Amino acid sequence: MIKGLAITPPVLGRISIGRVIEKNGKRLPEKDDQFTITSQIQNKEGWVKHPLDEQLRQQAANQKLRSIPVRMIFNDPELSLRAEYTLFDRQTGRPICVGNGQICQRITSQGVEQHPCPSPDLCPLAQGGHCKPYGRLHVNLDESDEFGTFIFRTTGFNSIRTLAARLAYYHAASGDLLSCLPLQLILRGKSTTQSYRQPVYYVDLTLRDGISLNDAIAQARQIDAESKQAGFYQEALDHVARLGFANARFEVNSEDVVDEFYSETATGQHPEQPADNVDFVQKIQTGLRQSVQSVN
Repeated sequence: MIKGLAITPPVLGRISIGRVIEKNGKRLPEKDDQFTITSQIQNKEGWVKHPLDEQLRQQAANQKLRSIPVRMIFNDPELSLRAEYTLFDRQTGRPICVGNGQICQRITSQGVEQHPCPSPDLCPLAQGGHCKPYGRLHVNLDESDEFGTFIFRTTGFNSIRTLAARLAYYHAASGDLLSCLPLQLILRGKSTTQSYRQPVYYVDLTLRDGISLNDAIAQARQIDAESKQAGFYQEALDHVARLGFANARFEVNSEDVVDEFYSETATGQHPEQPADNVDFVQKIQTGLRQSVQSVN
Protein backbone atom coordinates (compact mmCIF):
# COMPACT_ATOMS: atom_id res chain seq x y z
CA MET A 1 0.00 0.00 0.00
CA ILE A 2 1.31 3.47 -0.89
CA LYS A 3 2.30 5.26 2.30
CA GLY A 4 0.93 8.74 2.84
CA LEU A 5 -2.30 8.07 0.91
CA ALA A 6 -5.46 7.88 3.01
CA ILE A 7 -7.59 4.91 1.94
CA THR A 8 -11.10 6.21 2.59
CA PRO A 9 -14.54 4.73 1.76
CA PRO A 10 -15.47 5.08 -1.95
CA VAL A 11 -17.57 8.23 -2.43
CA LEU A 12 -20.47 8.13 -4.90
CA GLY A 13 -21.88 11.56 -4.12
CA ARG A 14 -22.42 14.36 -1.63
CA ILE A 15 -25.07 15.32 0.92
CA SER A 16 -25.36 19.01 1.78
CA ILE A 17 -27.70 21.43 3.55
CA GLY A 18 -26.61 24.35 1.44
CA ARG A 19 -25.14 25.14 -1.92
CA VAL A 20 -22.49 27.31 -3.49
CA ILE A 21 -23.73 30.02 -5.87
CA GLU A 22 -21.78 32.36 -8.12
CA LYS A 23 -22.49 36.06 -7.65
CA ASN A 24 -20.50 38.91 -9.17
CA GLY A 25 -17.78 36.48 -10.11
CA LYS A 26 -17.45 35.08 -6.59
CA ARG A 27 -18.45 31.71 -5.19
CA LEU A 28 -20.69 32.22 -2.16
CA PRO A 29 -22.26 29.61 0.15
CA GLU A 30 -26.04 29.87 0.50
CA LYS A 31 -28.09 28.43 3.36
CA ASP A 32 -30.93 25.98 2.77
CA ASP A 33 -33.60 24.30 4.91
CA GLN A 34 -33.41 20.92 3.21
CA PHE A 35 -30.96 18.26 2.08
CA THR A 36 -29.56 18.07 -1.43
CA ILE A 37 -27.94 14.91 -2.78
CA THR A 38 -25.52 15.51 -5.61
CA SER A 39 -23.07 13.59 -7.74
CA GLN A 40 -19.38 14.48 -7.74
CA ILE A 41 -19.68 16.39 -11.01
CA GLN A 42 -20.01 20.17 -11.35
CA ASN A 43 -21.25 22.29 -14.23
CA LYS A 44 -21.86 26.02 -14.66
CA GLU A 45 -24.91 25.86 -12.38
CA GLY A 46 -23.06 24.03 -9.62
CA TRP A 47 -23.12 20.44 -8.44
CA VAL A 48 -25.17 18.06 -10.59
CA LYS A 49 -27.93 16.39 -8.57
CA HIS A 50 -27.77 12.65 -8.09
CA PRO A 51 -30.78 10.59 -9.30
CA LEU A 52 -31.44 9.58 -5.69
CA ASP A 53 -32.23 13.21 -4.88
CA GLU A 54 -35.31 13.22 -7.10
CA GLN A 55 -36.39 9.75 -5.98
CA LEU A 56 -36.36 10.68 -2.31
CA ARG A 57 -37.84 14.12 -2.96
CA GLN A 58 -40.93 12.58 -4.57
CA GLN A 59 -41.63 10.75 -1.31
CA ALA A 60 -41.16 13.85 0.85
CA ALA A 61 -43.81 16.32 1.95
CA ASN A 62 -43.86 19.38 -0.33
CA GLN A 63 -40.83 17.78 -2.00
CA LYS A 64 -38.68 19.23 0.79
CA LEU A 65 -35.98 16.64 1.46
CA ARG A 66 -35.60 16.75 5.23
CA SER A 67 -34.94 13.08 5.96
CA ILE A 68 -32.76 10.52 4.20
CA PRO A 69 -32.77 6.77 5.01
CA VAL A 70 -29.16 5.65 5.54
CA ARG A 71 -27.08 2.68 6.58
CA MET A 72 -23.65 2.74 8.19
CA ILE A 73 -21.11 0.45 6.57
CA PHE A 74 -19.00 0.21 9.75
CA ASN A 75 -19.82 -0.79 13.32
CA ASP A 76 -17.15 1.49 14.76
CA PRO A 77 -18.67 5.02 15.01
CA GLU A 78 -15.27 6.68 14.48
CA LEU A 79 -14.97 5.05 11.05
CA SER A 80 -18.26 6.55 9.88
CA LEU A 81 -17.74 10.04 11.31
CA ARG A 82 -14.28 11.56 10.92
CA ALA A 83 -13.79 14.85 12.74
CA GLU A 84 -10.78 16.98 13.67
CA TYR A 85 -9.86 20.59 14.25
CA THR A 86 -8.59 21.72 10.86
CA LEU A 87 -6.87 24.86 9.65
CA PHE A 88 -6.99 25.27 5.85
CA ASP A 89 -4.77 27.36 3.61
CA ARG A 90 -7.25 29.52 1.72
CA GLN A 91 -4.98 29.85 -1.29
CA THR A 92 -4.49 26.12 -1.91
CA GLY A 93 -7.41 24.59 -0.02
CA ARG A 94 -5.01 22.20 1.69
CA PRO A 95 -4.85 21.61 5.46
CA ILE A 96 -2.07 23.36 7.34
CA CYS A 97 -2.80 21.84 10.73
CA VAL A 98 -5.03 18.94 11.79
CA GLY A 99 -5.55 18.08 15.46
CA ASN A 100 -7.82 16.19 17.84
CA GLY A 101 -7.60 18.49 20.87
CA GLN A 102 -4.53 16.71 22.22
CA ILE A 103 -2.04 16.24 19.35
CA CYS A 104 -1.90 17.86 15.92
CA GLN A 105 0.01 17.33 12.68
CA ARG A 106 1.24 20.66 11.29
CA ILE A 107 2.94 21.57 8.02
CA THR A 108 5.95 23.82 8.53
CA SER A 109 8.98 24.82 6.48
CA GLN A 110 10.77 21.81 8.01
CA GLY A 111 8.04 19.39 6.96
CA VAL A 112 5.18 17.81 8.92
CA GLU A 113 5.68 18.22 12.66
CA GLN A 114 3.72 16.97 15.65
CA HIS A 115 2.65 19.50 18.27
CA PRO A 116 0.27 19.66 21.26
CA CYS A 117 -3.29 20.60 20.25
CA PRO A 118 -4.91 22.67 23.01
CA SER A 119 -8.09 23.30 20.89
CA PRO A 120 -8.68 26.46 18.79
CA ASP A 121 -9.48 28.72 21.74
CA LEU A 122 -6.04 28.22 23.29
CA CYS A 123 -3.88 27.71 20.20
CA PRO A 124 -1.81 30.73 19.00
CA LEU A 125 -1.97 29.51 15.41
CA ALA A 126 -5.77 29.35 15.57
CA GLN A 127 -6.36 32.90 16.81
CA GLY A 128 -8.85 34.78 14.63
CA GLY A 129 -11.41 31.98 14.47
CA HIS A 130 -10.01 30.32 11.38
CA CYS A 131 -9.39 26.84 12.86
CA LYS A 132 -12.67 24.94 12.76
CA PRO A 133 -13.94 21.47 13.57
CA TYR A 134 -14.24 19.66 10.26
CA GLY A 135 -16.40 16.53 10.06
CA ARG A 136 -17.04 14.01 7.32
CA LEU A 137 -19.88 11.51 7.68
CA HIS A 138 -19.90 8.51 5.33
CA VAL A 139 -23.28 6.80 4.83
CA ASN A 140 -24.66 4.23 2.41
CA LEU A 141 -27.82 5.17 0.53
CA ASP A 142 -28.13 2.48 -2.13
CA GLU A 143 -28.09 -1.28 -1.60
CA SER A 144 -26.80 -1.76 -5.15
CA ASP A 145 -23.32 -0.75 -3.88
CA GLU A 146 -22.68 -2.14 -0.40
CA PHE A 147 -19.45 -0.18 0.16
CA GLY A 148 -20.24 2.99 -1.80
CA THR A 149 -20.90 6.03 0.38
CA PHE A 150 -22.33 9.53 0.18
CA ILE A 151 -20.39 12.06 2.22
CA PHE A 152 -21.76 14.88 4.35
CA ARG A 153 -19.11 17.50 5.10
CA THR A 154 -19.60 20.09 7.83
CA THR A 155 -17.77 22.58 10.02
CA GLY A 156 -20.81 23.02 12.27
CA PHE A 157 -20.47 22.23 15.97
CA ASN A 158 -24.16 21.29 16.17
CA SER A 159 -23.99 18.63 13.46
CA ILE A 160 -20.66 17.15 14.58
CA ARG A 161 -21.63 17.00 18.26
CA THR A 162 -25.07 15.52 17.56
CA LEU A 163 -23.88 12.94 15.03
CA ALA A 164 -21.02 11.82 17.28
CA ALA A 165 -23.39 11.34 20.22
CA ARG A 166 -26.00 9.47 18.21
CA LEU A 167 -23.48 7.11 16.64
CA ALA A 168 -21.93 6.33 20.02
CA TYR A 169 -25.33 5.75 21.66
CA TYR A 170 -26.72 3.51 18.90
CA HIS A 171 -23.45 1.58 18.79
CA ALA A 172 -23.59 0.92 22.53
CA ALA A 173 -27.32 0.23 22.73
CA SER A 174 -27.27 -2.26 19.84
CA GLY A 175 -24.26 -4.20 21.14
CA ASP A 176 -21.86 -3.23 18.33
CA LEU A 177 -24.42 -3.68 15.53
CA LEU A 178 -24.41 -0.10 14.23
CA SER A 179 -24.07 -1.20 10.59
CA CYS A 180 -27.27 -3.25 10.84
CA LEU A 181 -29.56 -0.56 12.26
CA PRO A 182 -32.26 1.15 10.12
CA LEU A 183 -31.23 4.80 10.46
CA GLN A 184 -32.03 8.12 8.85
CA LEU A 185 -30.49 11.56 8.63
CA ILE A 186 -32.90 14.33 9.55
CA LEU A 187 -32.60 18.10 9.41
CA ARG A 188 -33.25 20.08 12.57
CA GLY A 189 -33.33 23.80 13.21
CA LYS A 190 -32.82 25.98 16.24
CA SER A 191 -32.14 29.60 17.14
CA THR A 192 -29.43 30.79 19.50
CA THR A 193 -28.16 34.08 20.85
CA GLN A 194 -25.27 33.95 18.40
CA SER A 195 -27.64 33.38 15.47
CA TYR A 196 -29.57 36.59 16.28
CA ARG A 197 -32.81 34.54 16.41
CA GLN A 198 -32.27 33.34 12.86
CA PRO A 199 -32.72 29.56 12.31
CA VAL A 200 -29.55 27.49 12.31
CA TYR A 201 -29.86 24.12 10.60
CA TYR A 202 -27.93 21.04 11.57
CA VAL A 203 -28.02 17.30 10.87
CA ASP A 204 -29.20 14.62 13.30
CA LEU A 205 -29.23 10.82 13.10
CA THR A 206 -32.26 8.84 14.30
CA LEU A 207 -34.03 5.55 13.79
CA ARG A 208 -36.32 5.52 10.78
CA ASP A 209 -39.90 6.65 11.30
CA GLY A 210 -42.20 4.15 12.97
CA ILE A 211 -39.42 1.88 14.32
CA SER A 212 -38.79 1.59 18.05
CA LEU A 213 -35.33 1.01 19.46
CA ASN A 214 -36.23 -2.53 20.58
CA ASP A 215 -37.58 -3.42 17.14
CA ALA A 216 -34.53 -1.88 15.45
CA ILE A 217 -32.16 -3.93 17.63
CA ALA A 218 -34.15 -7.11 16.93
CA GLN A 219 -33.89 -6.43 13.19
CA ALA A 220 -30.18 -5.71 13.53
CA ARG A 221 -29.55 -9.01 15.29
CA GLN A 222 -31.40 -10.88 12.57
CA ILE A 223 -29.44 -9.10 9.81
CA ASP A 224 -26.17 -9.74 11.64
CA ALA A 225 -26.95 -13.45 12.03
CA GLU A 226 -27.86 -13.80 8.35
CA SER A 227 -24.72 -11.96 7.28
CA LYS A 228 -22.47 -14.16 9.38
CA GLN A 229 -24.16 -17.27 8.02
CA ALA A 230 -23.44 -16.00 4.51
CA GLY A 231 -19.76 -15.53 5.44
CA PHE A 232 -19.67 -11.74 5.83
CA TYR A 233 -16.96 -10.60 8.26
CA GLN A 234 -17.82 -7.14 9.62
CA GLU A 235 -14.93 -7.07 12.10
CA ALA A 236 -12.41 -7.56 9.29
CA LEU A 237 -14.05 -4.77 7.27
CA ASP A 238 -13.74 -2.34 10.19
CA HIS A 239 -10.12 -3.40 10.73
CA VAL A 240 -9.16 -2.80 7.09
CA ALA A 241 -10.92 0.60 7.09
CA ARG A 242 -9.04 1.58 10.25
CA LEU A 243 -5.72 0.75 8.60
CA GLY A 244 -6.69 2.74 5.52
CA PHE A 245 -7.48 5.89 7.46
CA ALA A 246 -4.22 5.57 9.39
CA ASN A 247 -2.14 5.28 6.21
CA ALA A 248 -1.82 9.08 5.81
CA ARG A 249 -0.94 11.92 8.14
CA PHE A 250 -3.51 14.21 6.52
CA GLU A 251 -6.77 12.50 5.66
CA VAL A 252 -8.39 15.63 4.20
CA ASN A 253 -7.37 17.13 0.86
CA SER A 254 -8.19 20.02 -1.47
CA GLU A 255 -11.41 18.55 -2.89
CA ASP A 256 -14.36 21.00 -2.69
CA VAL A 257 -13.63 21.61 1.00
CA VAL A 258 -12.94 25.26 1.73
CA ASP A 259 -15.25 26.92 -0.78
CA GLU A 260 -18.26 25.05 0.58
CA PHE A 261 -17.83 26.56 4.03
CA TYR A 262 -16.37 30.01 3.49
CA SER A 263 -16.61 32.72 0.87
CA GLU A 264 -14.24 35.46 -0.26
CA THR A 265 -16.51 38.16 1.16
CA ALA A 266 -18.09 38.79 4.53
CA THR A 267 -21.61 38.16 3.23
CA GLY A 268 -21.30 34.42 2.65
CA GLN A 269 -21.48 31.94 5.52
CA HIS A 270 -21.42 28.23 6.01
CA PRO A 271 -24.99 26.87 5.77
CA GLU A 272 -24.97 26.09 9.49
CA GLN A 273 -23.89 29.60 10.43
CA PRO A 274 -26.16 32.67 10.68
CA ALA A 275 -25.78 35.16 7.86
CA ASP A 276 -25.62 38.02 10.37
CA ASN A 277 -22.04 37.32 11.52
CA VAL A 278 -19.82 40.31 10.74
CA ASP A 279 -16.64 40.08 8.61
CA PHE A 280 -16.13 36.46 9.73
CA VAL A 281 -14.52 35.34 6.50
CA GLN A 282 -12.25 38.35 6.16
CA LYS A 283 -10.85 37.57 9.62
CA ILE A 284 -10.26 33.98 8.54
CA GLN A 285 -8.34 35.02 5.44
CA THR A 286 -6.20 37.62 7.25
CA GLY A 287 -5.50 35.36 10.20
CA LEU A 288 -4.45 32.47 7.99
CA ARG A 289 -1.90 34.55 6.11
CA GLN A 290 -0.42 35.88 9.37
CA SER A 291 -0.31 32.42 10.94
CA VAL A 292 1.35 30.79 7.96
CA GLN A 293 4.00 33.53 7.88
CA SER A 294 4.72 33.10 11.59
CA VAL A 295 5.05 29.32 11.20
CA ASN A 296 7.47 29.65 8.28
